Amino acid sequence: MLKLSDYVARIEETCGKEKSAIVTFKYSKKTEIINKILERAQLKRSIAGIIYELSFKGKSFRLYSSGKAIFKDVKKKEILSNILKELLL
Repeated sequence: MLKLSDYVARIEETCGKEKSAIVTFKYSKKTEIINKILERAQLKRSIAGIIYELSFKGKSFRLYSSGKAIFKDVKKKEILSNILKELLL
């Protein structure tokens, strides 16, 4: 059975008023991850197929073709973890 750690290389949190989380996905699974997320999340806008602005369960985030995602206004790691599990597993 797959785990979140099979897809996520690291998670970093930003400081400031609007706390965000930067998720770096494992390079070897980058294409699979991007396809899964694009299937399950609502696409708001795409910029040249390089940057995708998405929404999932009321949370906005950007997905980059480099294999990173920035989730805006995520205050707890548990919430982010649950979102990632629903998107990837």
